[in-house]
Amino acid sequence: MARPREFDEDAVLEATIQCFWRFGYEGTSVKDLTEKTGLTAASLYNAYGDKRGLFRAALDRYAGESVGNRIRRCEALAPLQAITTFFGDILHRSLNDRQHKGCMLVNSALEVAPHDAEFQKIIAGVLARVESFFHERITAGQADGTITQSLPADVLARHLLGVLMGVRVLARVRPEKALLEGVIAPALALLGRADGNASQPLAGSDRLAKHH
Repeated sequence: MARPREFDEDAVLEATIQCFWRFGYEGTSVKDLTEKTGLTAASLYNAYGDKRGLFRAALDRYAGESVGNRIRRCEALAPLQAITTFFGDILHRSLNDRQHKGCMLVNSALEVAPHDAEFQKIIAGVLARVESFFHERITAGQADGTITQSLPADVLARHLLGVLMGVRVLARVRPEKALLEGVIAPALALLGRADGNASQPLAGSDRLAKHH
């Protein structure tokens, strides 16, 4: 039977997320983690095994709370509104990220996934969930006539995933409103129906801002 945690695990994982998110996996030392969490190295190792295990727990928590919660909120909206609101939230987060941390998941995809099969699988699974969200909303929008049928849903979903990744990487080095909107807006316009019912880019960002 597993021993109960002798610390506030939510607080420890939140501090851990902030550490890995800002400095990356390689740039974060055990000393950084002990200072941020307030735990000794022995306590961290007893609870999570090693730095790698702690990173895995932090990445899982980030994916569930940041990516997962955003998808669940947007899934409740009408198809086209769901997608524009999703990107509105991404834009808000990117422009208000004072430390230019970007997205921990995307950062990890660039830093860790290329040479680590386990983390590549974990990150690919989360990105597949995002792509599936896009696909589901596009399919629903094509069915109700609010999203164009000029391209297959799977093609549009993959395109939106690529736009999302690009925006989050750009935001780390050039968090400029005009630049990021210039990437997002054409992608959303592409979803509009051929009869002129184009999407309203970035709708809903203010409403979701409190969740960032």
